[in-house]
Amino acid sequence: MSFAVPDSVRTVRDAVHAFMTERVEPAEPALCDGDAATLRELQEEAKKEGLWALGHPRELGGGGLPFLDYVYVNEVQGRSEFGQLALGTFTLQDSLMLHEHASSGQRERYLEPLVRGDIWPSFAMTEPDVSSSDPTQIQTEAVLDGGEWVINGHKWFTTGASRAAYTTVMCRTEPDAPPHLAFSMILVPTGTPGYTIVRETPVLGLGGAHCEVRYEDVRVPAANLLGERGHGFVIAQKRLGPGRIFHCMRWLGQAQRAFDLMCRRLHGRTAFGEPLAKKQLMRQHVFDSYTEIQSARLLTLHAAQAVDAGSDARVEIGAIKVVGARMLHNVIDRAIQVYGAAGLTPDTPLDRMYRHARAGRIYDGPDEVHIDSVGRRVLGAYTGGGSWEFGLR
Repeated sequence: MSFAVPDSVRTVRDAVHAFMTERVEPAEPALCDGDAATLRELQEEAKKEGLWALGHPRELGGGGLPFLDYVYVNEVQGRSEFGQLALGTFTLQDSLMLHEHASSGQRERYLEPLVRGDIWPSFAMTEPDVSSSDPTQIQTEAVLDGGEWVINGHKWFTTGASRAAYTTVMCRTEPDAPPHLAFSMILVPTGTPGYTIVRETPVLGLGGAHCEVRYEDVRVPAANLLGERGHGFVIAQKRLGPGRIFHCMRWLGQAQRAFDLMCRRLHGRTAFGEPLAKKQLMRQHVFDSYTEIQSARLLTLHAAQAVDAGSDARVEIGAIKVVGARMLHNVIDRAIQVYGAAGLTPDTPLDRMYRHARAGRIYDGPDEVHIDSVGRRVLGAYTGGGSWEFGLR
């Protein structure tokens, strides 16, 4: 596999890059202020130009890009935190989940308007009183009462709940089953009585509609069960694996943007009679960032190739989740250092990028969990005289 952008996707990738740099990035001040009209205008432009929902299956109304092609597009889409919203890909994980597991009624009510961008989804797994690194301890419960599920529990970091049409809730439905077969996913319209948004939780001073939600005798039809009873973890794993690759590719887009800002600053800023680009310590920032970006990119594309070939790629995905998040933090940190005090202000996008980057080491599983999992699986390959042969994987 060549890790350069393949010819098959270069044209659409270039179009997305132009859309991001010429329209989305200049609109960020308005988008950061929550300007819904600006976002809607960008979304309509993306639809007119054939750039809408590129990774969604064609039969759902999306662009139908193959998985690996979309990975390359996601790399440039990630340059801005608003890229997903402007290009209609923020619903991809939920759309793919519904496409595989939803009933015909669920598809009509949720999936079709989701792909069009008419409604927003949200996903509830994390709970304030439970370590998210051990989701088998989830306490939210659902009990079948006649023809309805009755849900009680407490979730937080349900991103987008305040503007979503529904939430997919992971809850315990099989109290006597083994831990990984004890949970199901249930679709809950956000206007259902008993569904109460307690607050939107700021993250390092940033908004983002990360909501804390209480479920108090929330009743929804039994038909709102997504997939099979007790298969919540199976569905979640299928959702999270490719999703982590998409995260990592978007991080590479953020890192590229920070790298560009840093290198241009080094050429444009003069200190002690010469450009900063002439200073050896400044060149160290360029070297370290180059090697980290390139390493993370190759690891990410290798993981994507493994998934595309049908592997669950647990080791590869776990590794890139950690390496990618660390890389992003480090590259942005160096760019801020090069900008000096200006890098700490909203005069550049670096201050927001830096705060978002720190969160990457926690969501979708903290670093420690992925490190432990990768180490355990690699060591497991050596049991019984085996090995982990890099050239064959």
